[in-house]
Amino acid sequence: NLLFLNIFLIIYYHLSSPFHDNIILINICIIIKKLWEIMALMTKHYNYDKIIIESRKYMSSKRKKKKTSPFITIIVIIGLFIYALFETEINETLAKLDIDLSENKVTSNEIEEDLKVTFLDVGQADCTLIQINGENMLIDAGNNEDGNLIVKYLQEQNITKFKYVIGTHPHEDHIGGLDDIINNFKIIKFYIPNVFTTTRTFETVLEALEKQNMTYTVPKIGQTLSLGESKIKVLYTGTDQEDLNNSSIVLKLTYKNVNFLFMADAGTNIEKQILNENIKSDILKVGHHGSNTSSSKEFLQKVNPEYAIISVGKNNDYNLPGKYTLKRLNNLKINTLRTDKKGTIIITSDGTKIRTYYTKTNTNGG
Repeated sequence: NLLFLNIFLIIYYHLSSPFHDNIILINICIIIKKLWEIMALMTKHYNYDKIIIESRKYMSSKRKKKKTSPFITIIVIIGLFIYALFETEINETLAKLDIDLSENKVTSNEIEEDLKVTFLDVGQADCTLIQINGENMLIDAGNNEDGNLIVKYLQEQNITKFKYVIGTHPHEDHIGGLDDIINNFKIIKFYIPNVFTTTRTFETVLEALEKQNMTYTVPKIGQTLSLGESKIKVLYTGTDQEDLNNSSIVLKLTYKNVNFLFMADAGTNIEKQILNENIKSDILKVGHHGSNTSSSKEFLQKVNPEYAIISVGKNNDYNLPGKYTLKRLNNLKINTLRTDKKGTIIITSDGTKIRTYYTKTNTNGG
């Protein structure tokens, strides 16, 4: 009955788009897909005759132990045949529902790898943790209300010290929790761009630095930082007081054969300025939460990433990520992972292979 219901729901999905959020459709699509995959592995290339033979053998063996209605056999076989006919539609449905069965749900401390980059779910904000060879780096720290939650999460990861902490630009959704980071962890080097605001959020960051007898450093374009065996190059930093997004610190991390590009809130005008740089990367941290004013087609083609990460709040007031950005990513067949869909996203690498995970963390104070 579930198999027939699944076909009905698929048809109904295409007729009624609001129905796509129904959890029943999600679960049944996954169930029917998994059933077919098991049968496909057994028969290879969807050998229908063998499906019938094996199904009959299985049901026959079961009857020796317990009488089973042949109606069940018929349902299973017909359901599998129908899935074969509608396989593309089902897979497209799963894609629209943003389901990736290849990913692994984990807790953060279960993962052990040379390089581990965690894109924390901090709602409509940014916070990225980089860990490699026992050294730690933090890029941004979410909104004001995320600060204490981020501190708790980091402490749960047994982190006590950062080699680098970077506030990419002085907007509250990037530096809001930095005062909590400064007050709770040892920091070797603290970087911000050469721009200032009179907001209370920015002032609390400066006050926290003063309280801890620390100073900030303005990075230089072309400067390279070392973190474990990785190298992190500063591709851009600006001084635009009128549009702080245009002052974002843009970074490229290289670890052996794997590259990450962190765009902060940089827009298309900044993208143009770094097009002549070696920006080819496996993972792109999408600029400005997926806004339509970032991630131009030319830029995405030059970066040519396997994965694009968008840090964004669920049902946010800015309608982010922008539909045109998503369309560009989709047209270029870039795997897009969003924190509002997946929660905290973790990417690990040994310098060659890339693995993706996702988990739920209590780091979104919004």
